[in-house]
Amino acid sequence: MNLDRIINMIIRQITRRAVNGGINAGMNAVSGKGQKQARNGNGQGGQSRPQGQNSAKQAKQAMRVMRRMNKF
Repeated sequence: MNLDRIINMIIRQITRRAVNGGINAGMNAVSGKGQKQARNGNGQGGQSRPQGQNSAKQAKQAMRVMRRMNKF
């Protein structure tokens, strides 16, 4: 193998891991990873929203995050 091929292979692996890490971090930020249940107050006198309203709110937040990510 040429040295160029080895270097390119290593650079591609590093780049792939960095991009995947960034995408996973963005998706975790959008989804909240279970934190939204604690914030909604489930079990505290019915203050949580119905499922449809939560879905709409999550969709709006996801769109905002994706627009911010597209600027870079």
